[in-house]
Amino acid sequence: MFTRFRRKRINPVLRDLLQETHLSVNDFMYPLFAKSGQGIKVEVKSMPGVFQMSIDEIIKECDVLKTLGIKSIILFGIPDTKDSVGSDAMCDHGIIAQTIKEVKSAHPDMFVTTDLCFCEYTDHGHCGVLDPVLETVDNDITLDNLARQAVVHAKAGVDMIAPSGMMDGMIYALRKGLDEAGFSNLPIMSYSTKFSSAYYGPFRDVAESSPSFGDRRSYQMNPANRNEAIAESVADEKEGADILMVKPALAYMDIIRDVKNNTTLPLAVYNVSGEYSMLKMAAIAGVIDYDKVMMETLLGFKRAGADIIITYHAKEAAILLNKG
Repeated sequence: MFTRFRRKRINPVLRDLLQETHLSVNDFMYPLFAKSGQGIKVEVKSMPGVFQMSIDEIIKECDVLKTLGIKSIILFGIPDTKDSVGSDAMCDHGIIAQTIKEVKSAHPDMFVTTDLCFCEYTDHGHCGVLDPVLETVDNDITLDNLARQAVVHAKAGVDMIAPSGMMDGMIYALRKGLDEAGFSNLPIMSYSTKFSSAYYGPFRDVAESSPSFGDRRSYQMNPANRNEAIAESVADEKEGADILMVKPALAYMDIIRDVKNNTTLPLAVYNVSGEYSMLKMAAIAGVIDYDKVMMETLLGFKRAGADIIITYHAKEAAILLNKG
């Protein structure tokens, strides 16, 4: 006798009872991009439905998110002035610090995470202070600046920080800096395995963070390296990270599962700009059923091992999930 798997698929109620992986609105974290000014909401051409917003518009957006059941955002800042070290990111009155304060004042129940990096704030577009000899980011000087940046965010009232620069030792440096400043209870969600990926293209439009020279391969991970990807996340767990992350997500499902199987921490994935835009453009071209492909993709991240999904699809997915 052969096994009849179809016995469990014929009745829709039984199919639902036996479904192994479930998506929930509670899985989503929604990215928002803050600019100074008032009444600014500028759509990004390469990312339909994604906007650069002034703080007042972000506060309105949080109202919309909460009506959909989305209770978590991750903030990126786009400063008016950039310099070689990203000073605005370390300023108590900078764009990101001000955004945290005003969002938490208007929406104390919104869980606010901040991306902790310098690429949006430096005039060269790299993720820290440059070493002029090696023409790459100076790891250890940047660690000191990351700690300063983290304390600024903490003082502004952030709920969690998410360092994304892929500096060696960044979690240890941040945990030490936060603890010494009296923020020992502030969690760190590390971009622990972040690849040097071509999928980030549209993000650099919305965040205005393209490197002015070269690329980020000297500090972000080689997409070909599986064992190193696991080792990066395991190292961040040992340094004190509270949550790990794999970024991008779609082409790295194997890495998501590998990291999940090799650590004890919760795992986030970042469904990045290029992944989002591909689905949007395919929908415009009429070659996919957008809603079905979107939900299948998000379900795939969850099945691979994601506990948190950072995604620009969050609002659309929440609408579908809320419909039941």
